[in-house]
Amino acid sequence: MREERQTPDLHCPPIADASMRMPPLVLASTSVYRRELLSRLGLPFDATAPQTDETPLPGEAPPDLALRLARAKAWAVAQAATTPEDAIVIGSDQVADLDGVPLGKPGTHERAVAQLCAMRGRTVHFHTAVCVIRPRTGFDVCELDTVAVAFRDLSNADIETYLRLEQPYDCAGSAKCEGLGIALLGSITSNDPTALIGLPLILTTRLLREAGLDVLTALGSMPN
Repeated sequence: MREERQTPDLHCPPIADASMRMPPLVLASTSVYRRELLSRLGLPFDATAPQTDETPLPGEAPPDLALRLARAKAWAVAQAATTPEDAIVIGSDQVADLDGVPLGKPGTHERAVAQLCAMRGRTVHFHTAVCVIRPRTGFDVCELDTVAVAFRDLSNADIETYLRLEQPYDCAGSAKCEGLGIALLGSITSNDPTALIGLPLILTTRLLREAGLDVLTALGSMPN
């Protein structure tokens, strides 16, 4: 008896129907770093300042602070009069964590020096929270991506030279890993190369998909 062999199906399954209109996408941030990261996905979006008080609560742990602020930013923008009712809103916040102590944006040269002096030779955990909400459907999910960053045993001259050249006073932890700040580091342990910059795109695209916005499907439905 001759053995019948089945020819494997090498065709891709049919593409899901992408005819439905893409919901408006809004980034609850005016950070140039988050705007640049989100723009990598190729989707149209608006960016709106959330006007959120970022003061930590007494005794609040850094991961909890990041999650609370990400959700607060998302809801502040979602409830703004200019935000479409059917929008999907992304909120995000990053908190540097040195042994349980949150390190925010230094704002000044003196505070940046103090932060980098405290971090030299130490491992700092950068907690980046992403909150995706879609009020019309009740979707509201916040998750955390944590990156472990080992700083070299920096000299005072290293710190002063770096701060003079890059002036990272708007960055939590006083260092831009995507820039010259990489020279301050010994190692980075991360699941997502975009997380430390300020918006983990692997997590973000998954949450958008769960909210009903699949990035690839949306791009495939856009006119050339």
